[in-house]
Amino acid sequence: MKRCPTCRRTFEDETLQYCRVDGALLSEDSEAPTNLLRQPEQSPPTERLTKNTVRAKARSSAAKYLLFAAIVTAIAVVAIVFVYRQFRVTDDSLNSIAVLPFENQSRDPESDYLADGLTESIIYRLSQFPNLNVSPRSSVFHYKGKESDALKIGNELGVTTVLSGRITQHGDQITISTELTDVRNHKLLWGEQYDRKLSELLATQREIAREIAERLKVKFSGADQQLANKHYTESNEAYQSYLKGRYYWNKRTRDGYNKAIEHFKAAIDKDPTFALAYTGLADCYNILSSYGLSSPNESFPLGKAAVTRALELDDNLAEAHTSMAYLKYQYEWDWTGGEREFKRAIELNPNYSTAHHWYGLALANMGRSDEAFAELKRAHDLDPLSLVIMASTGWTLFKARRYDEAIAQFQKALDMDQNFGRAHWGISEPYALKGDYDKAIAELQKARELDESPSTLALLAETYARAGQRSESQRLLADLLQQRKLKYVDAYYLAEVYAALGDREKALRTLEEAYEERSSNIVWLKWEPKFDGLRSDPRYVDLIKRIGLSP
Repeated sequence: MKRCPTCRRTFEDETLQYCRVDGALLSEDSEAPTNLLRQPEQSPPTERLTKNTVRAKARSSAAKYLLFAAIVTAIAVVAIVFVYRQFRVTDDSLNSIAVLPFENQSRDPESDYLADGLTESIIYRLSQFPNLNVSPRSSVFHYKGKESDALKIGNELGVTTVLSGRITQHGDQITISTELTDVRNHKLLWGEQYDRKLSELLATQREIAREIAERLKVKFSGADQQLANKHYTESNEAYQSYLKGRYYWNKRTRDGYNKAIEHFKAAIDKDPTFALAYTGLADCYNILSSYGLSSPNESFPLGKAAVTRALELDDNLAEAHTSMAYLKYQYEWDWTGGEREFKRAIELNPNYSTAHHWYGLALANMGRSDEAFAELKRAHDLDPLSLVIMASTGWTLFKARRYDEAIAQFQKALDMDQNFGRAHWGISEPYALKGDYDKAIAELQKARELDESPSTLALLAETYARAGQRSESQRLLADLLQQRKLKYVDAYYLAEVYAALGDREKALRTLEEAYEERSSNIVWLKWEPKFDGLRSDPRYVDLIKRIGLSP
């Protein structure tokens, strides 16, 4: 039994420490009816606790206890947050990745296609996951051959993770080393080395992509996983030929396209069911005429055969629908069919920048400028370092007579790569129409040094004509007409030269030839500023109608 020293109440609960009435500290009851308990000594009067003193001490003890509990709780919360941030890996935190170009450590340039191809394949696989943002090829290949500081590059590209790697080939043996870095927390998430046979490259790149997705705990549906794990071919030989094809395609040169065709054909020979290889082949054929490598009437039918076969094999391939869309509007002038194919491609893969890029150009040809620039911006956002997308945006601005903006756009591409010939060629056109002929001529001369072609020669002849140097223009024109007897020279460019020389009849007659040969440039006829002097002629209006556009 316990007693309160102030109110003298007794309590039978032995566990009670404080009086329930006044809060005083309880003591053992000295009057307890048992002789087994030792009688406590009475405290001197000076040591007896007053009622207020006891209450104060009680409150002080309680306050100290609460303060201690609060401090302990705060420390625990901080520790939990720290551990959670350091060790969690969720789709909300690590939701973006840049796959840096794999370093070719074989010291053999012939193995470059393996390093580049492995990089592209992993990018392609990871891009199938809708909840993972993957830096596009052009953005990461900007760092090829440069010192690769994963943390610095990751911050520059605005991603949370970076995959870097090396590949070494010894005969038919390859060693692939990979490292996945968490840019945000400055730590290595995962690393692995694969010692495989060259024939196992196809399975290995699928394995690497799957491992990354698992490490990042990417959320995906069954359909997403099925698409990411899709086997486009079971032939390692076909796959290697396909990698070589894309390697040369990405060089964006006339020689590169010819080599790419050879390798895509080799891939198809090794696996006639390889839909992606047919699509690569179609892309090459569809682009040849715009580089002056083939007549549209020769190359586009070959491109159509290839892309038709690709769609027969895999109707859910966004790349194939994009290739078909390009052919329909560029060659067949089937604007409705082309738009339908573009929309289907974007539905299948909203992050495929080429679909937005080419769709933007088609919309510009149709006169739907706001939509065109929106699509081109989307393409740029998806692939911000693509020189080709920058150049196409520059040409679209030029056709819209926004010359200063066009010059600025082409200059962005040149700031990134002074050896990008099409940007030198492109920037010359707004310079020429602004009357800055010296700059236009200098840019075209640079373009010729990088890649001599009938197109740059024709543009130079046209610029000389506008600058009043008629004899020089006519000399180059005569050279082009002689070349035309031996190979394909786009009649559209010849018509531009005649228009600049003031020869209206020859300009219109040559445009008719461009129509007959289905020039890739004639789709710009409605908006071409170089033909403003012909625009009122009924024959010019009729040409616009015949390619399926309203005047």
